[in-house]
Amino acid sequence: MPKDLRATTARARRSRVDAVDRELIQHLQDDGRMSYAALAKAVGLSEAAVRQRVQRLLEGGVMQVVAVTDPMTVNLMRQTMIGIRVDGDTRQVAARLAEVPEVDYVVLCAGSFDVLCELTCADDEQLLELLNSQIRSIPGVRSTETFLYLELVKQTYAWGGGPVERIAAEQ
Repeated sequence: MPKDLRATTARARRSRVDAVDRELIQHLQDDGRMSYAALAKAVGLSEAAVRQRVQRLLEGGVMQVVAVTDPMTVNLMRQTMIGIRVDGDTRQVAARLAEVPEVDYVVLCAGSFDVLCELTCADDEQLLELLNSQIRSIPGVRSTETFLYLELVKQTYAWGGGPVERIAAEQ
């Protein structure tokens, strides 16, 4: 994940993403190791054109290609979402949360909580330590509510829009 998420988000908003880019993204969401040759065949462009587009999408912060693991297979047995109520600047609290290595996800939100963060750790003892020493101690954190994950039913990093065939049908 990029260090300066706000700058990356701003770059991504400025990037122009057309129908071919969206199709490339969906193919890579389905198979992040898909070759440029296979992508080129799928979208009807040359391999060089696909390589340039993918590089532009990566450099522009529009997408990332990463290895996703099942935390339990690497002995990270406790996953949680933490709802945080903040006094003061939510961005400052979010930035501090983003520095915690065990935190996978931080989002500013509206509703009952000002910030949500997801963290993954080895066990309840480590969770308690993280909550007390690294999360609740952040200036501006008023209160937290921890939601323990009992069973992972679905996890996807693909955004809406359905299968690649749907994009082709819309063109």
